[in-house]
Amino acid sequence: MKIGILSYHFPPEPAFIPGSLAEELAARGHEVRVLTGFPDYPGGHVYPGWRQRWHHETHSERLTVRRVPRYPGGATSTGARMASYLSFAGSATMAARRYFSGVDALYVFQLPATTFAAAGVLRLLGQVPAVLHVQDVWARDGTDEAGEGRWVARMGGAMTRIYRAAARIAVAAPSMRDLVVAAGADPARVRLVLNWTDERIFYPATPGAAARQLVRRDGRCVVMHAGTIGPRQGLETAVRAAAALDRTMDLVLVGSGAAERRVRGLAAELGADNVRFVERRSPVDMPELYAAADYQLIMLRDLPELRGMVPGKLQAALSCAAPVVASAGGDTTELVERARAGLSCPPGDWAALADRFWLAATIPPPTRTEMGRRGRAAYLREMSLPAGVDRIERLLQEAAGRVAEPAAEPRRKLA
Repeated sequence: MKIGILSYHFPPEPAFIPGSLAEELAARGHEVRVLTGFPDYPGGHVYPGWRQRWHHETHSERLTVRRVPRYPGGATSTGARMASYLSFAGSATMAARRYFSGVDALYVFQLPATTFAAAGVLRLLGQVPAVLHVQDVWARDGTDEAGEGRWVARMGGAMTRIYRAAARIAVAAPSMRDLVVAAGADPARVRLVLNWTDERIFYPATPGAAARQLVRRDGRCVVMHAGTIGPRQGLETAVRAAAALDRTMDLVLVGSGAAERRVRGLAAELGADNVRFVERRSPVDMPELYAAADYQLIMLRDLPELRGMVPGKLQAALSCAAPVVASAGGDTTELVERARAGLSCPPGDWAALADRFWLAATIPPPTRTEMGRRGRAAYLREMSLPAGVDRIERLLQEAAGRVAEPAAEPRRKLA
């Protein structure tokens, strides 16, 4: 097939889902054309060595990447984000007619940032069938900011149009199906395709001396949270839970984010000496750090838009055979429980999380290892790169009329 891919982010940005999908589809013999922007994530500045210009294409066997200009710095405010989204939409729409000429189907890596571009490109291409891979609903962050409500309405309207226009919709978590159907999608066109992680980086590892020295102290059980310390994670709950068990376990927070100062302040206020902070590390360092810890902590606040999400750090932990403690709702907890890959509790309840931390510390190491093995088995079965690309490839073939359509898919259970 000739397959187009529309994605707001693409490697060398940390966008391994569209990047690895493009590479794998090309390796399977398809001709793949990617339309994306110039790399600027997460700093909001175009990467050193790159210069935005209109005609920029790179070619390899069966894979072509076309980059179009967009306004950088999309994370600083609502206005800046919308300028980024709309400028990419304008550039992508101008390039799409000629660049995607002759494709059999279009894959859209559907983030809120891609919504306006997807609406314009789908309208322009007309009869080209599209497969949306929905990663997130419109995140209503910063609702107190002037003009936010207006953008929420515009984004919601654009999402409804593209959901109705898509030939197939893949959702990255089971509960997300309900959200996209409520937003206008035909239920018969919606399928579950769980995300995969970067398997070239995240795999079972043996910790070296440096990783052990960074993570471990006094032989106590170590629960690690690796990633963003932001408003969605609600890590204040984890700090309160750890502070109640100061002689039982250590909580190690690796990363940074908008809520870091507040979380550090709470740890200091509570005198939680067993809560330690480690600056952000390269992804290639993380498997050893995972292995040096006893559990990986998965945190999500109890917000409606987060109940239909499975955070990418869960796939990374499971791929590394690391047992997890999940303080989240919806699909994340369901996956952990069904895979028997760790412990879970409701989000936002520090006493319940403290109980999970205490139980985690009492579980013998061989049992922890078995949890990790079960989690990796679930990952390989349900979330691996081959499994995910098989499902996306099938959806593209269905959309293009290359294979018979199966019966409507019921709401799938995880693991």
